Amino acid sequence: MIFFLFNLMHKKQPLLFIFTCLFFVTAFAQPKVPEHVFYQKLENGLEVMVLEDHTIPFSTIEIACKNGSFTEDSEYNGLSHLYEHMFFKSNKDYRSQEDFMNAVDKLDMNFNGETVEENVTYYFTLPKENTEKGLEFMNSAIRYPRFKKEDMQKENPIVDAEFQRHESNPYFVLIDTINHLLWGKNYSRKNVIGNHEVILSATPEKMEIIKNKFYYPNNCLLIIAGDVDHSEIFPEAEHIFGSWASSGFDPAKEYPVPEIEPLKKSSEVVIASDLAQSPLLVLRWQGPDMRNDIKATYTADVFSYILNQRMSKLTQALQETGLANDIQINYYSQKYVGPITFSVSPNPSKIKECYQAMLKEIEQWDDDNYITDQQIERAKKILYITQVEDREEVEQYVHLLSFWWACATTDYYTFYRENLDKVSRQDIKDYVRKYIKGKPFCAGLIVPRDANQQTDTNFYFSK
Repeated sequence: MIFFLFNLMHKKQPLLFIFTCLFFVTAFAQPKVPEHVFYQKLENGLEVMVLEDHTIPFSTIEIACKNGSFTEDSEYNGLSHLYEHMFFKSNKDYRSQEDFMNAVDKLDMNFNGETVEENVTYYFTLPKENTEKGLEFMNSAIRYPRFKKEDMQKENPIVDAEFQRHESNPYFVLIDTINHLLWGKNYSRKNVIGNHEVILSATPEKMEIIKNKFYYPNNCLLIIAGDVDHSEIFPEAEHIFGSWASSGFDPAKEYPVPEIEPLKKSSEVVIASDLAQSPLLVLRWQGPDMRNDIKATYTADVFSYILNQRMSKLTQALQETGLANDIQINYYSQKYVGPITFSVSPNPSKIKECYQAMLKEIEQWDDDNYITDQQIERAKKILYITQVEDREEVEQYVHLLSFWWACATTDYYTFYRENLDKVSRQDIKDYVRKYIKGKPFCAGLIVPRDANQQTDTNFYFSK
């Protein structure tokens, strides 16, 4: 399964957690973990979290690896996702996929994987009494995969077919075109779905190269969640995974990710599509990253929430006037520069007017009277409540833990509420001025194809 950022409303919101006691097992500084979560780092560098939830008779086991499209140049674009698929084929203990699936049935286990820009995850959910065997099963798959040529000959076109399904989305071409403009030569680092030719021509040797670069315990996180006891799980994890040899190097330093080149000028594109049933207008900026401007990422959450509400000045200016049917603005958190996206479904007969109104609103986003103190405080409260709700479902909670571990730190979301509460009006003004107002952006419009339809940019974008 690939997690493809196709929904323009999508925002990986950080979880709010409350700091409680920690499970100290070594002398080094450990991350602050949420309530009911316990932490241990093995000598080989594998980080282990145990999330106790005794309300369900199941356990979820997940391993996350700091792999994904952010590690891919054009030659490997899409192969992190293909590697994810090959994980579920065979390994040294289960010599064929048939053996693999027989073991899955025997353990009464559901399984899946997910690839995003900065993280690849593999997870099982199974009855709690099978937890130890599930850990052994995970150990075999993560440490000893077998990339059989015959398996890849079957899987390569399956992964490529998934790519084709995404391409069939009416708005794929718009987002992909904007991303090419926004990321330039770093496009592959943001293109999770990959490249047809690269996927179809992938070999077992390339899978081995990925494994030997990134699949080490010191580049992974193991989470065991559900009806489990951390005092029992930690020794089991040590026994099963403790012999997994560390890389002896930091993959992030050994294979550094090129810095995103700042966008130098704005660009605009119009696409006529046979698939699109209605127009979509998207503006996208290069936003903050989780390494250099953490403060701005909290601010982005608050600001985006305010603008997306029905009573915001943005909504009033675009929707209430009949210029647009739907409005969304969001920031997607990333370690290596996250995009800020402003998307609208414009009135088909007023696209140019809608675009001009969007630009006019952006010019006002740092005005003192554009948002109220009440809106700021309400946004903080609702974001907090939303994050508490998000951790109610154990499997989802696990995915969010691994996401934030990869793109930020555990502390980022442990202290989410405290840092959210610090966001001020001045922070919002600073965020707008640093990343949005007056900054280069990529604007894209897709319209249904019509023999008489204008597709030149001046027709829609000239001021």
